[in-house]
Amino acid sequence: MTICGIDEAGRGTLAGDLAIAGAVLTRKIDGLKDSKKLSRERRAEMFDIIRANSIYHIVLISAAAIDEYGLSQALARGLREIKNAIRADIYIYDGNCAFGVEGITTQIKADNLVEEVSAASILAKVSKDRSLLSLAQNYPQYGFERHQGYGVKAHIEAIKKYGYTPFHRKSFVVKELL
Repeated sequence: MTICGIDEAGRGTLAGDLAIAGAVLTRKIDGLKDSKKLSRERRAEMFDIIRANSIYHIVLISAAAIDEYGLSQALARGLREIKNAIRADIYIYDGNCAFGVEGITTQIKADNLVEEVSAASILAKVSKDRSLLSLAQNYPQYGFERHQGYGVKAHIEAIKKYGYTPFHRKSFVVKELL
């Protein structure tokens, strides 16, 4: 039975892409676990190993698309794209909601329990973080390289001082910015 693991990164960020990845392993990979349990350096190493030993697809959904469609619809679009790009017998998505996409099995904590989902978790996290690093070069005053777009105090203070970039999710309501 072929399993396609699916996970996302950047769901709750104030800026940057939402990354959704799907992966079918073609070889056993030692050391797979939830991306949050790996160092940045180890995730980067694993990213290359996973890409060399899997059939994978990564979807990047922009802040503008999230603002236009909403987060749930953006996630549904990403899940459908992965299902169309990767053939598998079963699709396991980390979490408890498939956002109305048929044929997706959800499992809480799958990113630490199912190797294919762990692989997808790493692909998504590294892809999201790398896209934020490129934004950091063009917008150094926001500190994206430090907080990866999440709503930490320094990021909120930068938004107050400099305003939103085209890469911020303006539909996300932040009390401190009202």
